[in-house]
Amino acid sequence: MTMLLLLVGALIFSGVGYVRSDASDHRYKDGDTVPLYANKVGPFHNPSETYRYFDLPFCVPEGVKEKKEALGEVLNGDRLVSAPYKLNFRDEKDSEVYCKKKLSKEEVKLFRQAVEKDYYFQMYYDDLPIWGFIGKVDKEIKSDPSGYKYFLYKHIEFEILYNKDRVIEISARMDPHSLVDLTEDKEVDAEFMYTVKWKETETPFEKRMEKYSMSSSLPHHLEIHWFSIINSCVTVLLLTGFLATILMRVLKNDFTKYAQDEEAADDLEETGWKYIHGDVFRFPTHNSLFAASLGSGTQLFTLTIFIFMLALVGVFYPYNRGALFTALVVIYALTSGIAGYTSASFYCQLEGKSWVRNLLLTGCLFCGPLLLTFCFLNTVAITYTATAALPFGTIVVIVLIWTLVTSPLLVLGGIAGKNSKAEFQAPCRTTKYPREIPPLPWYRSAVPQMAMAGFLPFSAIYIELYYIFASVWGHRIYTIYSILFIVFIILIIVTAFITVALTYFQLAAEDHQWWWRSFLCGGSTGLFIYAYCLYYYYARSDMSGFMQTSFFFGYMACICYGFFLMLGTVGFRAALFFVRHIYRSIKCE
Repeated sequence: MTMLLLLVGALIFSGVGYVRSDASDHRYKDGDTVPLYANKVGPFHNPSETYRYFDLPFCVPEGVKEKKEALGEVLNGDRLVSAPYKLNFRDEKDSEVYCKKKLSKEEVKLFRQAVEKDYYFQMYYDDLPIWGFIGKVDKEIKSDPSGYKYFLYKHIEFEILYNKDRVIEISARMDPHSLVDLTEDKEVDAEFMYTVKWKETETPFEKRMEKYSMSSSLPHHLEIHWFSIINSCVTVLLLTGFLATILMRVLKNDFTKYAQDEEAADDLEETGWKYIHGDVFRFPTHNSLFAASLGSGTQLFTLTIFIFMLALVGVFYPYNRGALFTALVVIYALTSGIAGYTSASFYCQLEGKSWVRNLLLTGCLFCGPLLLTFCFLNTVAITYTATAALPFGTIVVIVLIWTLVTSPLLVLGGIAGKNSKAEFQAPCRTTKYPREIPPLPWYRSAVPQMAMAGFLPFSAIYIELYYIFASVWGHRIYTIYSILFIVFIILIIVTAFITVALTYFQLAAEDHQWWWRSFLCGGSTGLFIYAYCLYYYYARSDMSGFMQTSFFFGYMACICYGFFLMLGTVGFRAALFFVRHIYRSIKCE
């Protein structure tokens, strides 16, 4: 077991540590070869739809080498190959021709389609990212697309900043006057050139990535983020304060009333939440599914906390290729024992007998839908020949991690949970036969309660959601993890509090089926986030095409389902603590 943890720990640090170039110390002498890799091309507005750089008919240099990539880089859709340009250290070049090519009609058409869709390219020079568009559209007659002219850039100008023997910064500019006309389907002669200029800078090597981090920390961005947090805090304080005042006053009156009832005659009829003390701890239906949901939710909550810890210590800096994906895969595998223990332990407390079946359900509850979604989307990516399609070797690695790490830890956790012999702590005895629930108005049913429960937590995070979506499904850089962590804490507090309040009102109406209701109310924020996906896709983004649409809605469905399980667990745990507390405070026969 210790060896397993050490092995996975090494995998974490190799995956989420600094992604190094071939020159591992990043020090060069004049004329040394500095590694330059072409990564991918794709439509600017469709971040998931990316293709290999040489899928477009660029000049392919001799001896193209593919860079070995870590698991996270492959999951991120990175496919690095040696680029056609030679940018040796401090070696300046002026309009050097690296390729002359006659583009056939098919190649012209392929380039024109790429320019029409705003294709960009991405490269890495000494692990520094380079972006640029491959061409431009000249819209002289704006109303008539048939009058548009399409041009391919054929001259790229690199400007590189260096400090002594280290590369600090690189930028690429496309020469707007050096173009290849792609408007007509005819053969075209193209002469591809590049210029390299070197400039000295005082910026130290250790701060060369700060340029990318600072883009999300600009004053006007920070003002919006802090406004979002202050807005959330004020809303939360007002609403939770209001609810807390009401709850405390009502509960105080309840306790006083029930204390007086005990001193009065025995034949007085009980009302309110005390009336159902013999049913409130009656175990829920589908107890195996309920325990599995709690186990999966607890695992996802732990995973989120660990990801935040890594983010706050600076592991996920911009363009650390694949670090987040590597961390997600490895930490999810490691925390499966938590899911097994929580689920099996709670299932046994609910007097369940088929703990093996419960464990299988726990293992498949989140991974099952995720696997089905992945299979469909990977098939779509293969059909499109996109870099999002995982190679067979990577799929084998993920299956091995699941088989050799996730499953054994899940089983070990389940065995430990089964053998914990913990009993469910109920302050009141449960009667043999359940009481009948009185007729309730429509707004006290599950769906309206879920709508009320999900709206308040969602209102606390929706401003921050735009920046997260723009980062995950766009090209905006997000690095303000401290603010995101504060928003996450607010989300947890509000979810717990609103679930407790709705649980109290449910019990006061003599409805004792609160177990599943508290879970559904807590998790309903996930449904609101998915509804926001629809708004973001149609109103705030320019994504289009079947592949990008299916990737966006498919993977967002999995993420929102994960939020549903995690926040549902938070809601139920808060409600259980509250219910135990109030029934412990009165005398139950």
